[in-house]
Amino acid sequence: MKLTSKSFNDGARIPDEFAFGVIDPKARVALGTNHNPHLAWSGAPADTKSFAVICHDPDVPSRGDDVNQEGREVPASLPRVDFFHWLLWDIPAAEHEIAAGSHSDGVTARGKNGPAAANGWHHGINDYTGWFAGDADMGGTYYGYDGPCPPWNDSIVHRYMFTVYALDVAKLDVTGEPTGTSVRAALRGHVLAQAGLSGSYTLNPRLV
Repeated sequence: MKLTSKSFNDGARIPDEFAFGVIDPKARVALGTNHNPHLAWSGAPADTKSFAVICHDPDVPSRGDDVNQEGREVPASLPRVDFFHWLLWDIPAAEHEIAAGSHSDGVTARGKNGPAAANGWHHGINDYTGWFAGDADMGGTYYGYDGPCPPWNDSIVHRYMFTVYALDVAKLDVTGEPTGTSVRAALRGHVLAQAGLSGSYTLNPRLV
């Protein structure tokens, strides 16, 4: 299988259009247009019954002590963990493309609705749900795509891994809340083939 995008080249910086947060000279960070990027895939096995898409950032700090703190920088040596930005499944086997902006257009405070998505597809809970927990203005359950917004003082550029999975089931049985962990668990034993591409993003002006 092969996964491509008209929105960015594999390994290149993701344009601001597809980010949750963008650099702001005064406030450090401003909300972005937060469009989902274009994705297209080919070469799936003939017996594919559906597709799933996951986007995750493997470079999120495992501790938040230094995150977005003036006069401090998140060290590159800090262990990193996965942060899920997009979980999408029950994409029919006849589909081979997702248009840019078709699943996210702007930041939705408190999160988009789910798990039902357009066209009978389903999308899961991304990790902004935990990030904004307890925030009076932004706290809520964030379904669907929400793009990059790494710490503005992180010492490394973050990677965003997009993966499409060809599955042997028409409907994926996700148990419990549809988080990244539960969707990955549901995929086990059903993946016929997969393909990926990655983009990078930073809000640290020193690294742009």
